[in-house]
Amino acid sequence: MVGRYTGPMLELLDQIQSSALGEIEGVDSPEQLERWRIAYLGGSGRVKTAWAGFKDVPKEQKAAVGARFKSLNESLEAALERRRAMLFSSSPGATGPMIDVTEPGVVHSEGIGRRHIISRVRDELVEVFARMGFDVADGPELEDDEHNFIKLNIPPDHPARDPIDNFYIDDPRRGASARMLRSQTSTVQIRVLEQAVKAGWGGDGSVPIKVVAPGRVYRPDTVDATHSFMFHQIEGLYVDRGVAMSDLKTTLLSFARAYFGAEAQVRLRPSFFPFTEPSAEFDMRIRLRSDQPARWMELGGCGMVDPAVFEACGIDPERWTGYAFGFGIERLAMGKYGIPDIRMLFENDVRFLRQL
Repeated sequence: MVGRYTGPMLELLDQIQSSALGEIEGVDSPEQLERWRIAYLGGSGRVKTAWAGFKDVPKEQKAAVGARFKSLNESLEAALERRRAMLFSSSPGATGPMIDVTEPGVVHSEGIGRRHIISRVRDELVEVFARMGFDVADGPELEDDEHNFIKLNIPPDHPARDPIDNFYIDDPRRGASARMLRSQTSTVQIRVLEQAVKAGWGGDGSVPIKVVAPGRVYRPDTVDATHSFMFHQIEGLYVDRGVAMSDLKTTLLSFARAYFGAEAQVRLRPSFFPFTEPSAEFDMRIRLRSDQPARWMELGGCGMVDPAVFEACGIDPERWTGYAFGFGIERLAMGKYGIPDIRMLFENDVRFLRQL
């Protein structure tokens, strides 16, 4: 295109500027303005096309021609902005400059997330028990039958061992080595006791074992307002000389008042668990909905560690006693924050999560 002009490059650039400025005066819509921009300032526009002929400009004229290209671009860009501002200000309801919708979006601080309520409650529980002298223990979620059932004194014919009520990874007929997703955090107390004995614990100078173990557990329960196939528990274990049921009751009452407030109403109901004797259910009076009265809600089980469990771990039950408890973290969260349905904790509804 440049070769069609007989005049010098500077004359061509003057013609482009005159034509562009004349045409833009007749632009009266954003669509026409965009077409004008493409025609003159686009990648294949007249200015870019003219620049292709810069290589043929005599060396002594390149500085002047280069400066003229720069001034031409600045002139057309300025004209584009003026026309854009004029078109916007004349539009109905216009109150400010036009927005370039091709620009990247701006992330505002209001969009920053927060920790999930289950994670927060877990840390709150650990902090309460830490003030009571409990350390934190952990164990694998993929367990074996030996730790999940056998060493917890759960006999082979116990209903809790039915394959239909557990997530087995291996054939349960393999016995003690059959792997499964743990159905309770009580497996951690077995591993804690085993590790303690392996390290030489149990002599006259042994210090008390006092731990809590929060974690996920799995049971193929039917999902409803208070049950899920995956949920969280926090297990507690205290072993020392002379530990009694009164120590367990004091610990649980202190926990309830520390976490739920001085007016917390709790009770222990006689129950049965193979790994504790005597055993009890730990209930709390909770109001889940403002339009309903408070009701008793089971939070977990507890009791004195059965001597058979100590013997399975190599601990003399004549010298050592202890208590254990296990609470559902979801149940505690529901009681603490008035959540009426456990499914709300896993549905990830932003409207719900923002309230907590």
